[in-house]
Amino acid sequence: MLLKNVTNYIEKLLAEREQMNEVQELALFEEEKAYVEKHHIRHEEQKNLIVKDSMTRFQGAYIERCDKESDEIIAEESDPFLEKPISYFKTHKEEFMYMESPWFDLIGADAVSFEADSVFGTYDVMLGLKLPKKTENAIKTYLTNNLHKEEASYDLMFNSSDGLWDFNFSLNSLNEYHEEWTINEAYCAIYHFLFQLVATVEAKV
Repeated sequence: MLLKNVTNYIEKLLAEREQMNEVQELALFEEEKAYVEKHHIRHEEQKNLIVKDSMTRFQGAYIERCDKESDEIIAEESDPFLEKPISYFKTHKEEFMYMESPWFDLIGADAVSFEADSVFGTYDVMLGLKLPKKTENAIKTYLTNNLHKEEASYDLMFNSSDGLWDFNFSLNSLNEYHEEWTINEAYCAIYHFLFQLVATVEAKV
């Protein structure tokens, strides 16, 4: 899935460039650039690849703030909300954030939600992950090897009705975690973690 999705994305960028009759470098985010190079996708173009600023990945994403108890939308948000510190959710523990982005579609992730745990104070990440049921052992091996903090925790359950893994994990468990992160920085770290998870699991299937 990931290989197909990234290949289609590159082909789309090249088609747009050709349609505009432009000869220019292809700007990719770090994760996609490394993946393209590793898998030799359109290898003749690799000398033209440059890295985009990862902090711009989620510009224009669809964002909601919602009430935990009722799931009702409190407000739709725009890019400036992403520059708030993640500690916002510790002072608004009754809220959670919901984000939709084409980048999550690329890696086979459903919309990603984020909140502060009302009891433990950790930051929880919640999503659906489109990987086959047979990948369970590979997923769990990756999580065991890459969630290293003492408080590392996750919940993983396959939902046969929609073919998704219901996947929750603690942001605090990431090695690079910083309490001072902005929401944007947190979501970029979440994306990087999920991208590597999907790439690793698919390589073993």
